[in-house]
Amino acid sequence: MGLVEPLKELFKDEVRKIGLELGLPYDMLYRHPFPGPGLGVRVLGEVKKEYCDLLRRADAIFIEELRKADLYDKVSQAFTVFLPVRSVGVMGDGRKYDWVVSLRAVETIDFMTAHWAHLPYDFLGRVSNRIINEVNGISRVVYDISGKPPATIEWE
Repeated sequence: MGLVEPLKELFKDEVRKIGLELGLPYDMLYRHPFPGPGLGVRVLGEVKKEYCDLLRRADAIFIEELRKADLYDKVSQAFTVFLPVRSVGVMGDGRKYDWVVSLRAVETIDFMTAHWAHLPYDFLGRVSNRIINEVNGISRVVYDISGKPPATIEWE
């Protein structure tokens, strides 16, 4: 017997509707998508353990803050991307030259097109401050406001 994929031709929103009809838990159906190739897709350039560790910590803060602000279920997908770029920052009385991450949050129905999520500025500021203060090795946080198209939801 070969591989059976009964939902292969359906879009995410259609699969979710079927899941609701089947009584699957809401949290399972509406969790944000994660790329099949894994975290490496969210590390641009060479994938190193150090970069993945920084990304995991920054992403955990972003998702935690989305949940605390009751924004997680209002966006279709949210994640952090590690950029292999160093940028100067200031910590205390000294300068530091560390990595940059980008926050990405989108709103969509079918994931074929998407708009960037208009998250509140105070929320973005809080997330940025937490990441820079709590994740040693990151000195700058940016927010991706690209739509799909022309961009894709994931960076790679």
